Amino acid sequence: MTDTSTPTAPRPAAPPVGEVTIRRAGPADAATVAMLLHELARHEDSLDAVRADTADWRRLLAHPAVTVLLAFVGDHPVGYVSGVRQLNLWVGRDLFALDDLYVRPEARDRGVGGRLMVSVAELVAPEGLLVTWGVREDNEAGQRFYRRLGATLRTKMVAAWQPAAYADHLESLRRP
Repeated sequence: MTDTSTPTAPRPAAPPVGEVTIRRAGPADAATVAMLLHELARHEDSLDAVRADTADWRRLLAHPAVTVLLAFVGDHPVGYVSGVRQLNLWVGRDLFALDDLYVRPEARDRGVGGRLMVSVAELVAPEGLLVTWGVREDNEAGQRFYRRLGATLRTKMVAAWQPAAYADHLESLRRP
């Protein structure tokens, strides 16, 4: 039987010490990625929106368009950045849509986030891909961090059309 539950791991009492290494995640890292994603979602009070479990992450990490880069101190995961390569109709070619950047609290203010973003830049630089992402309006520290990287920030509202909502809309159009 395969465990597809949401993994949890105790957080260390003290920050890990040592050099940060970053590597691309593969299917064998699914439980680690799922655990970090759940930590981020809990931090953002969005845990109810997470649907992907460990089995989903094994499949996602095998997909060539999906990139997850994991940061470690020794064998301890301390953060990740994730994104998807996707076609953009305005640009007329692929871009890299960054989804999440997360550093565990015990590893913050040690350059881990910057190292993860440098790894993204190194990944996309050979093709000159545009990198896009969203940042919450109330995340002032994140906005300062992204500005220091040279990112352009502009306000844009994100719309989401949930399956139940568009199904209701379609049904309303069918009624006489």
